Amino acid sequence: MSDGGINGEGNFSHGNAITGPVADRVMPLFSMKGKTAIVTGAGAGIGLAVAQAFAEAGADVAIWYNSNNKAVERAAEIEHEYGVKCKAYKVNTTKYEEVQRATDEIVAEFGGRLDIFVANSGIPWTQGAALEGEVSHYHDVVNIDLDGTYYCARAAGKYFRRQGLEGTDLNGKRLGKSYTCGSFIATASISGHIVNIPQLQAAYNAAKAGVIQLCRSLAIEWVKFARVNSISPGYIATDISNFIPQEMRTIWKNKIPMGREAHANELKGAFLFFASDASSYMTGADLVIDGGYTVV
Repeated sequence: MSDGGINGEGNFSHGNAITGPVADRVMPLFSMKGKTAIVTGAGAGIGLAVAQAFAEAGADVAIWYNSNNKAVERAAEIEHEYGVKCKAYKVNTTKYEEVQRATDEIVAEFGGRLDIFVANSGIPWTQGAALEGEVSHYHDVVNIDLDGTYYCARAAGKYFRRQGLEGTDLNGKRLGKSYTCGSFIATASISGHIVNIPQLQAAYNAAKAGVIQLCRSLAIEWVKFARVNSISPGYIATDISNFIPQEMRTIWKNKIPMGREAHANELKGAFLFFASDASSYMTGADLVIDGGYTVV
């Protein structure tokens, strides 16, 4: 049973929907003031853009990184630019104990509550055909892209459940009307929907499909206390794709109706929408942002 979300007859209980905000105006729904967010893989690229967007909207943000030490500088810049609390944490998301420990530390340090968790950490498959690639590389891709997302969800979900069902923060303080529910967002990919060509990346495709299905499943399990959604970007011009030769990128652009790759900043609005009360009736959704690639 999903904490009372599904009744003894196997049907959804009435009134499951988390109460949406009462507002006559739309812009206040996008405010993140007073909220705490964690964003993984936020030293650069999509994760950094998301952290900047949340901070601009008023949230305090903890950014996680694994190898990009410049994340410490980026966090200081965000704090100075937007006047919010922002701190960088070195976390290996493939180790559950480390994920839980970092989450616990951040919730305690950031005032006792967690509102948003964005599981964005990921790596590409770089070794071509599945039969040619190393098994160790397969494990790296699945461990970071799928297992790490699950670990993040598990760590965040424990806080979302207590906050939603008990209405209290870590310190036992009532959350009040300013808190609606938790929001977990995972960065998936159009590769979780289609088989990209001409690159060969079976492991990556499978991992991202798993991320989408994981989020859909958790949306049902957590329906009484948190919303769970994923975002599936298409081709984004970030450092993670620097290993791709220019000839391959030209082929990509030929297959994208908009004729170009996206910039990470073009995803800010989508992540802010899912994180904020503007999407209060949206859970179990996957939003494709690909310049029309999967349309044709």
